Amino acid sequence: MSKINDSTNPVTIDLCQLVYISQITSTGLSGSSTLNDISEISIEQNQADNVTGILCYGNGYFLQCVEGSEQALTNLKNRLLVDDRHKELKILDFSQISQRRFTNWSLRSVTLERWMTKEPELKNFMPFKPYDWNSSEWPRFVDILQGYYEEQARTGNIDTPPIKYSTLGVTLSKVVGQHQAFFLIQTVLGVMVIMTLSWLMLSDKIW
Repeated sequence: MSKINDSTNPVTIDLCQLVYISQITSTGLSGSSTLNDISEISIEQNQADNVTGILCYGNGYFLQCVEGSEQALTNLKNRLLVDDRHKELKILDFSQISQRRFTNWSLRSVTLERWMTKEPELKNFMPFKPYDWNSSEWPRFVDILQGYYEEQARTGNIDTPPIKYSTLGVTLSKVVGQHQAFFLIQTVLGVMVIMTLSWLMLSDKIW
C-alpha cells in the first residue's frame, strides 16, 4: 500500500480513516446537483474540522474515504446517518491510521459511471457495485484512488472546486431515456394490437 511520507503529511497520533458505502435515494436522485451540493458543503465543513478525503459516485452508489480525528469522523458519521439523500450506509472501515492518503483534498468528487471512466484499473471495478465486493476489493479500490491523488499532486491539481456539471442529471437522463424507449415500444405494440382487433371486428361485420 503506497503512502506519502514527507513534511506535508506528518504522522498524527489521533488520526483515523472512515470508509463507507451507501446507495442514493429518490430524494438524492431527484436533485440534479446533489453531488455538487454535497461537495460544496462538505469542503467547507471538512476544512474547519481538518478532514480530508474523496467521494465517489457511480451506478447509484456512493463510496467515501475520509481521514481526520476520531471525534471529527464520528461527528461526520452521525451527520451521514440522518442524510436522506442516501440509504443503506455500510461502514467498511473506521480505524486508526499513521498518515493521510489525501492530504490536500478537503473532499474531491469523482464520478465512476462506465461511460465516464477511462482509467484501466478503475474499469475493472465497473459497473460500480461496491456492495458486491469482498473484503479485499475495497482496499484495492482505495489504493487506486490514492494513486490518482498522487498523480494529481504531481501535476499541482490540488483541492480543486467540486464538479460543476450534473452527474446525477446525466444518470437520470440515461435511465429516463431507457424507460422512454421501453414505453415507446409498448405504445407501438399496443396500437398495433388495437388496429388488429379493429380490423377483425370490421371484417366480421363486412362478411
